Amino acid sequence: MRSNLRRHVSGSKFQQIRSSVENGGQGLAESLNHHVDEHTALLHRAFHNADGDPFYKDERPWVRWPSKFGYIAWQILTSNPVNVLLVFVPLGIVFGAIHANPTVVFILNFLAIIPLASLLSFATEELSVKLGQTLGGLMNATFGNAVELIVSIVALKNGEIRIVQASMLGSILSNILLVLGCCFLAGGIKYKEQNFNSTVASTMSSLMAVSTASLIIPATLYAAMGSSDAEDSRQDNILILSHGTAIILLILYGLYLFFQLKTHAHLFDEESEPSSGGDNEDAEQHEVHILGPWAAGIALIIVTVMVAVCAEYLVDSIDSIVESAHISRTFIGLILLPIVGNAAEHVTAVVVAMKNKMDLAIGVAIGSSMQIALLVTPFLVVLGWIIGQPMTLHFEIFETVVFFLAVLVTNYLISDGKSNYLEGAMLFGMYIIIDFVGLLREVHTFKQLE
Repeated sequence: MRSNLRRHVSGSKFQQIRSSVENGGQGLAESLNHHVDEHTALLHRAFHNADGDPFYKDERPWVRWPSKFGYIAWQILTSNPVNVLLVFVPLGIVFGAIHANPTVVFILNFLAIIPLASLLSFATEELSVKLGQTLGGLMNATFGNAVELIVSIVALKNGEIRIVQASMLGSILSNILLVLGCCFLAGGIKYKEQNFNSTVASTMSSLMAVSTASLIIPATLYAAMGSSDAEDSRQDNILILSHGTAIILLILYGLYLFFQLKTHAHLFDEESEPSSGGDNEDAEQHEVHILGPWAAGIALIIVTVMVAVCAEYLVDSIDSIVESAHISRTFIGLILLPIVGNAAEHVTAVVVAMKNKMDLAIGVAIGSSMQIALLVTPFLVVLGWIIGQPMTLHFEIFETVVFFLAVLVTNYLISDGKSNYLEGAMLFGMYIIIDFVGLLREVHTFKQLE
């Protein structure tokens, strides 16, 4: 009897029952039903052992480890409502593998990348939890751009230069106008005024101005050469200029990292005092983190591979979308793809802004834009140089002017190191205006095709 009882009851509960038996059996029923009785919820009974502990804390390893894996997976899946879209990941891969209708493949993989970007952001946050706001913001910005980088590499490999250029510009505009605007707006509704490190913001805005110049100069050179020159000669000169400029931008980004992490790290470690006082700090201390460093690293690798697979099918279906739906590659890259890539960053930045962690929000929003301008775009130019694709920094006049105005407005608003909801509304409004102009261009193009 004791051995049968031991198989069903473990630990302190067995000792309690044994003690009851030795005392004449009194209270045996009470001991067996101390934790589980008719008032205990069915779900509680299903996921807890006889001691009342959850199965992922059970002493038996063959019970504990599978239960712990299931518990962690459930916590990850329920960490963000957008994860319900994960059902589109296997659908997008299967439909892409069987070469189904390109429009269906595009839509399925478009929806699939959104939750994958969210999981990428979640794993990054778990990995960077002990790194502080500076390194945490840098990691969030870096892995937040992984989706754009993967999609752009696939598109560049397929020769979709316009998709790559428009996607880079769209990601920058989405971050500095939409994401930052929503941060200021959401944080400004909760707090009357929020402060952030003005030195960091000034450094980032200066680098963004340099990146803006790197796009304006090729467009200016192209216009200055005039139509009298042969088109091939103009393109060759723009390509040479783009290669040299890309290398310089990569060097500048490397110097910025050395400046941020080594020589002037004290400037970036200065965090503004939260307006909510000790309550905000207490809430931060009680935040529960699900994944350890190794688990978060493995999750990053798995999710990155899934993003690459979905991105491959997404880009392969773009040509058919352009022909059937009469949507230009510029519209897809400028508006649609940034929605996919920046969804996770958007959520992360807004959440931390509402927690009054504006240094982290600035690091994610502007830091991500700066990475795209100074690291990702020049890297793609150099990569195109290596694989024989003519990727340049020569953007259309409309795109260059829009980029310049967006950076100009953003630099004005962050120069004082303070933010409020009105500034957020300004940035958000400007993003809506740019999208509206983009839609008008699409309508004009569609009418010309008719």
